[in-house]
Amino acid sequence: MMAKPMIAILDIGSNSVRLMLWADGKSLYKKISTTRLGEGVRESGRLSEAAMGRTLSAIDALAREAKSLGAHLFAFATAAVRSAENGSTFCTLVKNVCGVDVDVVSGEEEALLGLFGALPRGKDGGIIDIGGASTELCFRKGGKVSFRTSLPVGCVSLFDGCGDKIDALEAEIDAALSPLSGLCPEGKVYAIGGTASTLASVKLALSAYDASVLQDCPLGIGWMRERAQQFLSATREERENVVGMDKSRADIIAGGTLLLCKIMEKLHLPQVFFSDRDNMEGYLCMRGIQ
Repeated sequence: MMAKPMIAILDIGSNSVRLMLWADGKSLYKKISTTRLGEGVRESGRLSEAAMGRTLSAIDALAREAKSLGAHLFAFATAAVRSAENGSTFCTLVKNVCGVDVDVVSGEEEALLGLFGALPRGKDGGIIDIGGASTELCFRKGGKVSFRTSLPVGCVSLFDGCGDKIDALEAEIDAALSPLSGLCPEGKVYAIGGTASTLASVKLALSAYDASVLQDCPLGIGWMRERAQQFLSATREERENVVGMDKSRADIIAGGTLLLCKIMEKLHLPQVFFSDRDNMEGYLCMRGIQ
């Protein structure tokens, strides 16, 4: 019986570019490169030349790695690309420079990707995915998707607009979360994405990322409130020195933590659980390429 080919998935996000290698029904490894593609989009409505250049370099390096291993490569992009006026221009550059076709997913599609990646099939529950320029939520009840949305707020856009000013952050977050009023998800709710992985690493005081250790790490609402207060009152250098902190996220972690905390409060969730399985695994599932 012929072995299935290795699959590579590139996730071109608003804060980072990630690569996953997949074979024999499992993830072999994941890599990440922080490029801040969405930096400045909030103000200008456009991807900057500098951000596109950084991201093109990361995509090219990761795509070359995947192709050198003989992997069949798929790439998708999320909020920064779909919302920017020059998003299609960037996709053309990726094709011309890196030889990679980019699938720009909608916000509701992105929410489904997270659900299909993190939540076991047939189980009720959901996901909260805090990204750089958007936040997706998707819930399943009675075996069917009961709610999905993409909110135009993320850790990079919050930092660009509010910095660490708590009053400004709270006002923007509260306004963005109004569509969640009355929601009461059932089952296990997973937090996915870079904010969640950083918080789980801090919770377990891991100096090096280890998916097998972090998977299902619980993040309780009381602990979340304490971390939001801690990060908002700390300098960037102080945050960088927290054990488990991803230093590349030290500037944006405070807003991201407050955002996740307020979502949990809005949904009356006593805790969420980190999942390393996320929208990259979900993309495989949704596109039927596992």
